[in-house]
Amino acid sequence: MRHNALLRSAAIAGILVAGFTGAAHAGAAAGGATEWTQILNNVQLIDLAGTNIEQVGQNAQQIAHQITQIENQLAQYQTMLQNLERLPDNIWGDAVNDLNRLQSLVQQGEGIAFSMGGLDDVLRDRFGSYADFSGNLPEDFSSMWDSWSQTNRDTIAGTLAGANLTAQQFQTESDTMAQLQRQSESSVGQMQALQVGHSIASQQVEQMQKLRGLLSQQTTMMGTWYQSQQAEADLAQARRDSFFDSTAPSTSGGQEMEPRW
Repeated sequence: MRHNALLRSAAIAGILVAGFTGAAHAGAAAGGATEWTQILNNVQLIDLAGTNIEQVGQNAQQIAHQITQIENQLAQYQTMLQNLERLPDNIWGDAVNDLNRLQSLVQQGEGIAFSMGGLDDVLRDRFGSYADFSGNLPEDFSSMWDSWSQTNRDTIAGTLAGANLTAQQFQTESDTMAQLQRQSESSVGQMQALQVGHSIASQQVEQMQKLRGLLSQQTTMMGTWYQSQQAEADLAQARRDSFFDSTAPSTSGGQEMEPRW
């Protein structure tokens, strides 16, 4: 009985696992340094980076909000299930959708981390002044984002291990969904899946707070660097304007030269 319950739990929780093991590769392909290296013009790179970072900050806030909603909803499902043999199909379908959404949001968070780490790498390669400026920090942002991603994956793996689950048990979302349809028929299996999902959602709320904090630090650092570059450019332009706009010295007042025959 316990073995079957764990299988049901594993099948459902696999919705969350599907993609976690490949998140690093998918994130790097979709949002790593590649997207930034394709921008050949340095001015465009800086302009787009500024615009994208603002949008990324908004996306991170939205992700955190949605994960909090899922966390609360999964808790409600658990409360409902305490007095039922199993959740009705329509309610369980909503729970499955929430678990799927949670998986997608986790991947989006990973994508942000890889994209921002990639941007830091490209800026270091393109601009010596940026490398010098950020070199004064105890650690570069690319390494910080890598550390965040690794911690995030380790946290999820630890939660799954606590329920006797491993990411290797699940290869594709379609396989997981097929198992879900076959095996999620008891309150024990449903409850264990909801507990795993709720734990991961709770952890992701905290992780997204850390992500937003790291994003804010990088944004501030990049803004300070850009302002220093702009100040130097403005000073150079002012010097050029001053030179070309200056009045030539007067030649009057000297001895008049006359031809002598």
